[in-house]
Amino acid sequence: MNKTNAERFITAYNNIDYGLRSIYNFKRSMTYSDVVRRSVMLNSVVRKYEEDLIDYGRLRNAIIHQGNSKYVIAEPHDDIVVKIEKLAELICEPPVAIGRVGNKEVVTINSETPISQTMELMYRTGYSNLPIYQGDKLIGVLNRGKLMDVLGKKVSEGINIQDYIENTHVGSVVEDMGVDSYFILADERLTIEAAMNYFENNRKLLIILITKDAKDTGKPLSIIAYPDIIDMKKILDVYE
Repeated sequence: MNKTNAERFITAYNNIDYGLRSIYNFKRSMTYSDVVRRSVMLNSVVRKYEEDLIDYGRLRNAIIHQGNSKYVIAEPHDDIVVKIEKLAELICEPPVAIGRVGNKEVVTINSETPISQTMELMYRTGYSNLPIYQGDKLIGVLNRGKLMDVLGKKVSEGINIQDYIENTHVGSVVEDMGVDSYFILADERLTIEAAMNYFENNRKLLIILITKDAKDTGKPLSIIAYPDIIDMKKILDVYE
């Protein structure tokens, strides 16, 4: 038996309400509107469609008779039902990032490799981010822009740059970069929504390196860079 528009709408609405409460452990006493408002800082999808979600809360109250959740007094339009169902899917079953965005072919490099060879590898492959490994352990991710900053600093210090790039290991370049938050590790379950959230909440973040369990001894499975935000937004925009 096919569901009515009202039944489909209420099902999607309940999924959103229950999903956000479960994901962020909100109290049952919180109103739906409060749940949405509180989720804005935690969820990029909610942040983008906050006003739509609030409007759907008002529409839900208009559809359901006061005091009787089974007594429907209005039927929403088809396009509204489709939109809330897509939005419920994005929130409750967000697409996984790996295999959909970023580069699945991750080129790594040994920490003992000279800078000159590393630069040649970046040029030949076109990759701007190379995970640096010391044995089986990740010690950092070399970013092309960050590398240029280091080389520029060496030039300003009067160091012979040709000698420097030929006789300095890339591992020491990572050390020169110091402690920074421009890359993080994530596990293979990372969703596109979560990846978007990482970039939006940390303006210094340039790279997300995905391993099976987010450990620095794990094999890199994929790498997501800041420019991939464009592709992630397109995927999340299926709602529209």
